[in-house]
Amino acid sequence: MTALSENGMLKRVLVATDGSDYSAGAIRTGVALAKANGAQLIGLSIALYNPEYSTLVPNLAEEAEKRARGALESFIAEAGEGAEAVTIEAGDPYTGILEGAKAQQADVIVIGRRGKRGLARMMVGDATAKVIGHAHCAVLVAPRAGHLWEKSVLLATDGSAHSEAAASAAGHLAKQAGLPVTVVSVVTSSHSPARRQEAQDAVIAKVLKLKNMGVAAEGKVVEGRPDEAIVKAAEDVGADLIVMGSHGRTGLMKALLGSVAERVIGQAVCPVLVIKPQ
Repeated sequence: MTALSENGMLKRVLVATDGSDYSAGAIRTGVALAKANGAQLIGLSIALYNPEYSTLVPNLAEEAEKRARGALESFIAEAGEGAEAVTIEAGDPYTGILEGAKAQQADVIVIGRRGKRGLARMMVGDATAKVIGHAHCAVLVAPRAGHLWEKSVLLATDGSAHSEAAASAAGHLAKQAGLPVTVVSVVTSSHSPARRQEAQDAVIAKVLKLKNMGVAAEGKVVEGRPDEAIVKAAEDVGADLIVMGSHGRTGLMKALLGSVAERVIGQAVCPVLVIKPQ
């Protein structure tokens, strides 16, 4: 499992930024998360550089490094003393972020919903989806207005191995922050009585797990389209953090990011922590 879901330890928090407004929430949330947990904070920016073009464009590598350093200015200003700021040369943002997270032994990657290269019509950027799909650790996706949670946590579960890992992470974070957790499982109109009972059983099991961790928890089964129901449930209970697995029980494991998780990230007004078993 990820370090976060296995034992709740957050020793190294990595914030990926491209210097755009889309990274503002990630910086704000990541800095606060590291400080709240006494974790080492690392800011990462990618120097996008293709060696094939180096003979055509003078000083290409130097310019890429300069832009990457510039993208870290807002992170450095908010993080203050003690934080690290690093750049990595890569041909694609997501590969650089993954390389940086692995080199820095990050317990969690904090990233914006999309970067400045993303199309405005896309709710979740390509780089963010790929980072979630390939990362060795948990990924926290923050919208531009995102901030560290201070009200409550919503855990989405469907009984899969991914949601089991998500429950551990939600419990550790909620306990550290002294917040309650609401557990939600979603059924649709086409689900059989047996499937509905499975959803109820999954909620009961996760509530018990959280209470055994010393966390105040309650749960419910709701009906609707999974992504919309999860986002609405978070709004109804005032949750300012959603925790869920990267794939559900019906998700195609070959996909980098499950469709429900992607839609929740795209619609949520709060940060979404995505967990997957390792």
